[in-house]
Amino acid sequence: MSEQGFLISPAPAGGLDPSDMTDKSAFTTDDTTELNHTHFATGDESILTGTWECAPCREKIDGYPVHEMMTVLSGKLRLTHADGRVEEFGPGDTFFIAKGTPVLWEITETLRKIYMIAA
Repeated sequence: MSEQGFLISPAPAGGLDPSDMTDKSAFTTDDTTELNHTHFATGDESILTGTWECAPCREKIDGYPVHEMMTVLSGKLRLTHADGRVEEFGPGDTFFIAKGTPVLWEITETLRKIYMIAA
């Protein structure tokens, strides 16, 4: 595989497509919008990068399914860790969640992020 570099755009030219990674019961308002654009994926999808947007929701995740680094472009996210520690993230914040981490994931204001996932 050859190495390629490219812009990971917060507003991809082709727009974002409907996504269904979030269970509909997790949304906390009438808005159930969830959108995604994958900028790059390896053949086996073990590495992914893209732009994702989601309306407010709340999900208890017993073990985060992937290693993920993300940068918040807009909106707000609150993470509550198993030990009760709370972290809040907003525009410009970059953070990482390790695979297997238990966390309460709460989008409190429609979130748009760019991400890189390693499965």
